[in-house]
Amino acid sequence: MNNAAVIVATLERAPSLIIPLVAEVPEAILKRRPKPGKWSAHEHACHIATIHPVLSARLDLMLTDPKPRITPYFPSADEEEGTLLKVDLGEAMERFSNDRRRLVERLNTLSPDDWQRTAEHDEYTHYSVFIMFRHLALHDMFHAYRIEELLLKNDWQ
Repeated sequence: MNNAAVIVATLERAPSLIIPLVAEVPEAILKRRPKPGKWSAHEHACHIATIHPVLSARLDLMLTDPKPRITPYFPSADEEEGTLLKVDLGEAMERFSNDRRRLVERLNTLSPDDWQRTAEHDEYTHYSVFIMFRHLALHDMFHAYRIEELLLKNDWQ
């Protein structure tokens, strides 16, 4: 069942779970990568804060274009190489919280028909506004899980 209210509530609550989790990570390991090519807790947190403009643009497209086509999003090569390590974490978490609040406000204005609007997506067999924001909720929790793994990791060398 496609229950948009569950998705909106999950998205609304995410900052209250993720921001305190990030704050728990000791400074000594915050930017430490577990191995080359794998993100640190800092990078996972900052990445979460970068996604809102992408999804807002997708939502605009899906609500206005009769045949929208979504281009997959992948972190840039610069992000993979460590540019997120240079981002101010406090500012990123504040932006995440503010952007998420605005997103939730917007999602609360969508009609049931808006939630079912579809688009072609180069990666997926089918895609809708509902799927996009369920994906965002899962994306939040994926990165939060990675942050917690790094927080609890006991074999740092």
